[in-house]
Amino acid sequence: MTVEAHIKPANSLSADTVGIMAVVVGPSGAGKDTLMNLAARHFAGRPDVHFVRRVITRESDAGNEDHKSVSDADFDAMERAGAFAVSWEAHGLKYGIPAAVREELARGHLVIANGSRSVLDRFQAAFPQLKVINVTARREVLAERLMARGRESREDVLKRLERSSLTVNGSYDVADIDNSGTLDEAERAIISVLEALIGK
Repeated sequence: MTVEAHIKPANSLSADTVGIMAVVVGPSGAGKDTLMNLAARHFAGRPDVHFVRRVITRESDAGNEDHKSVSDADFDAMERAGAFAVSWEAHGLKYGIPAAVREELARGHLVIANGSRSVLDRFQAAFPQLKVINVTARREVLAERLMARGRESREDVLKRLERSSLTVNGSYDVADIDNSGTLDEAERAIISVLEALIGK
């Protein structure tokens, strides 16, 4: 099931909320979008597992993510109306997690969202029951994948990787998944993490 955005203000969740928000983060090239798509296929049909469809100010056919595309003006209007549980800006784009996720969490369900390490404090504030899934890969693997996209020069890619960190800073409940090897291995790893959360 996919959680959509609705323009409806919602209160923050209480600390005793049963449902868990799992936020997937990681550097570019780690393959988190691919792993989330595979996990969504695995859990398809499960009424207690929901993958968030983010609201983003980019074209609908851009990237490897099924998202709701809106203009900057529409995003700002939705934000003012309380449509997002968490929102942030990165790389010239705006991202929003629909406030409707609180309804699923209040039912005790598992909600999985594509997030950002830079705003984990916002996720923690919005979702007391938070699990961070940090998808990483060895730097040489990341460099190879990023250069294969053809968007940056080798020099730019290496500089970006030098500046970036592969770890999550802060006191969060984190599960690290190394996607340097086969995709099957990483897929089994993320599914295992999510299945453990359903069992809680």
